[in-house]
Amino acid sequence: MVRLGDEYVFPSPRSADKHGIVAYGGDLDPERIIEAYKNGIFPWFESDQNLLWWSPDPRMILYPSKIKVSKSLKSFIKKSPFKITFNSDFEEVINSCSNIKRLGQKGTWITDGLKDSFLKLHEMGLAMSVEVWENSEIVGGLYGLDLGDVFCGESMFSKSSNSSKVALVALSAELKKNKYKFIDCQIPTEHLKSMGGEKISRNDFLKLLIK
Repeated sequence: MVRLGDEYVFPSPRSADKHGIVAYGGDLDPERIIEAYKNGIFPWFESDQNLLWWSPDPRMILYPSKIKVSKSLKSFIKKSPFKITFNSDFEEVINSCSNIKRLGQKGTWITDGLKDSFLKLHEMGLAMSVEVWENSEIVGGLYGLDLGDVFCGESMFSKSSNSSKVALVALSAELKKNKYKFIDCQIPTEHLKSMGGEKISRNDFLKLLIK
C-alpha cells in the first residue's frame, strides 16, 4: 500500500490489496479527488486524519438504460406527489446523506472534510445532486461526482418511502438522455442489485472507464 505525497498522483488501481485499498494519506483537495475518480479510485474512511483510497474488486455499476423499475415502483411514481430537481440544494442532500442512520453502521464516511471538498466540486460544476421533494421538504436524494460521461455515485438517503429509488430512476433517465456510459456504484449492495446494478471485475471496470 502506497502513502500519497503532495503530488496528485495515484498508484495503479490494480495494485490494490486484497481488501481493495490502493493508498493512504494525502488530502481531500478537489483536484486530488478528481484525479482519483478518473483512475477508478475513490476515498472511503472514517476520519479526515486517516484517509484511505480504494479500488475494490468486484465493482458495481448501473447502466442508465438497464435500470430495473418494478411494477409497484412504476405505479408509485405515477401517483407520487414527489417533485424532482437537480442541483437545487446540494448542501442539504450531502448533509442528509451524512446524517441518515444506516443499518449495521455506527457512523458515516461523509466527514466534514469530504463535505467541504464535494461542496467545492459542486461549485466547480463537477458534483451533482438529485433532490426529491414532498411539498416544501427534501425527503430523499443522492449526490456524486460527474466525470462528463460517467456518474460516480457517492451516497443516497430516504426520509420517505421509495424516495431514494425515485431519485435513482430520475438520475438514470437524465443520464440516459445525455448518453452517459454508466453509474459507478462503487461497492456492491443488494439494494442496487435489485435496481439493475451489475458486479463486474476491476479490470473490466477500468476498461469501461477509459473507453
